[in-house]
Amino acid sequence: MSEGVGIPLVRASGDPFAAGRAHGAALAGPLRAFLDDSLCRLNKVMPEPVSLDGLLPSIAAYRAAVAAATPDLAEEVAGLAEGAGIRPEEAWLLQLRREIMGYRKIPTAGDCTTYARTGAAGPVLAQTVDLNGDLDDHLSVLEVARTGTARRSLVLSFGGLLGYLGLNSDGLAVGLNLVLGGDWHPGVPPYLAIRHLLDTARDVPEALETLRGLPLASSRTLVLCDRERVVVVEILGDDLRTTEGTETAHTNHFLHPDFVPSDEINVFARNSSVRRLKAATAGLDELAPGCGAEEHFALLSTPPICVPDRGDIRAERTVAAVVMFPDRGELHVRPGDPSLSATQVFTL
Repeated sequence: MSEGVGIPLVRASGDPFAAGRAHGAALAGPLRAFLDDSLCRLNKVMPEPVSLDGLLPSIAAYRAAVAAATPDLAEEVAGLAEGAGIRPEEAWLLQLRREIMGYRKIPTAGDCTTYARTGAAGPVLAQTVDLNGDLDDHLSVLEVARTGTARRSLVLSFGGLLGYLGLNSDGLAVGLNLVLGGDWHPGVPPYLAIRHLLDTARDVPEALETLRGLPLASSRTLVLCDRERVVVVEILGDDLRTTEGTETAHTNHFLHPDFVPSDEINVFARNSSVRRLKAATAGLDELAPGCGAEEHFALLSTPPICVPDRGDIRAERTVAAVVMFPDRGELHVRPGDPSLSATQVFTL
């Protein structure tokens, strides 16, 4: 395994509890500091303050839903708590932070731009990661090797998350975008759903079958990529819609006609989303099939795809960019603003 300087690489191996314990022990100090920083910085970005005690009923509801649908991940969260020396409820809060934030119809400049391509030159999935909360200082990469399977995964993580985006050794990569709509409710958060797909699916068809069986908590778009297929899955409530092509791009508004009427994105955010989608589509058209990671990072570093830091912790900005080559087991990462940082490479 190659490790980029600056981004912690956490080797999480063994049974689910042991994998979580290794993750927690490796990042115990930063995770404790994150929890102590205005409750994972929730109280720096939300309109009304929250407390752990006040969130306990919500945490319990999500915890029960995850344990019922993906018991291995629930066990891994328990291991994370023990390894980091934190309360189980705090370990769950790290997984549920985005669900607790919910969605607000407020102006925003970004929230991830994703594109993917497959074909004879090899598959690639690339995206920016646009988040509020200044989370680039809690970026890490997990190398997951579960007991009982030869499958391994590389997962980009923020602040103790078991999943965010990544790839596995079978050649499946999963990216994501935030889309807003439907009723957000206790269920499997999409971040954990992505980790579950990487743990259990060898390709896009298996990932789709697994995804359809999960009680998902909130709206998202997932981009699935393997050696043969690129599929966009838009999630709204309990419904999924898919589109497929040899290449695709997606930002933060629904594209499937069945879901467009239910889009809750505000007009300012939609304008940003449309601009970034046009830029990503045009930029991907100009990239030669089989080109290297640095050519992709050049596109991801270009406005409006790269969203700058405006000095407001409540505003989304690009906190990382990734380029994944799932057939080669390579995760390339630029932390923070990708136009200002160097590429770090992690390889299965």
